[in-house]
Amino acid sequence: MPDTKHLKDLTTQVRRDILRMVHKVNSGHPGGSLGCAEFFVSLYNEIMDTNATFNMDGRDEDIFFLSNGHISPVYYSVLARSGYFSIDELNTFRLLDSRLQGHPTTHEGLPGIRIASGSLGQGMSVALGAAQAKKLNGDNHLVYSLHGDGELQEGQNWEAIMYASAKKVDNLISTIDLNGKQIDGATDDVLPMGSIKNKFEAFGWSVVEIEEGNNIDAILEGMADAKSKTGKRKPVCVLLKTVMGNGIDFMMHTHAWHGKAPNDEQLAIGLAQNPETLGDY
Repeated sequence: MPDTKHLKDLTTQVRRDILRMVHKVNSGHPGGSLGCAEFFVSLYNEIMDTNATFNMDGRDEDIFFLSNGHISPVYYSVLARSGYFSIDELNTFRLLDSRLQGHPTTHEGLPGIRIASGSLGQGMSVALGAAQAKKLNGDNHLVYSLHGDGELQEGQNWEAIMYASAKKVDNLISTIDLNGKQIDGATDDVLPMGSIKNKFEAFGWSVVEIEEGNNIDAILEGMADAKSKTGKRKPVCVLLKTVMGNGIDFMMHTHAWHGKAPNDEQLAIGLAQNPETLGDY
């Protein structure tokens, strides 16, 4: 059995990182980052088979693409705490000439980052290309991607979703962060999408639902189920039901913290709710 205590301790530390990074520059996206902390920690520490040394082409290892790039704080924190670069570099988040820009970029060569992302709707297409490249290269490893639920309102997603099943891209696991919130409010108020599960199934995908998307045990079980469905001539979609702002009581269940930084008092409250476990940077 995996060391879930360590994963939970790491998740607490990642939440601290997110708060501190966004607070320092009074800029960034804490809500979705906090909601996906458990997922990223699980992905990089238990789920994916990755190489110790980062290489851009990703051969002979599982690779991951973040489509909703605005949740870069959680991505950077987990990459740093997984050894891709120094934890101290988190101090440079969103500063001029930093490798840790508000949305991930590639021109500065940050280990762990394979695409610039944040122009919503494009990550699925990139993940598909990478998955097909693995097949052409005889590489049996998997491609993982993450997308926001509000992001699915972008039409390019559905072209890619249709293509994936038509071409039987069965080495792809795409996770949708179902927190029901986007920058302007609830997704059902901005542009209702009906049953996302039914839509993916109608487009020929296998679908796995993780009802407790902020529970590490549930994530590990659900992603193992998703992995078991690969190689069967269908792409796999994971519907991860999370809480935006998870772990910080005044940030939870509201879109208000989609792109808003905590002030000094709010930072102190959030950090007090998540005691230091592995050391701040």
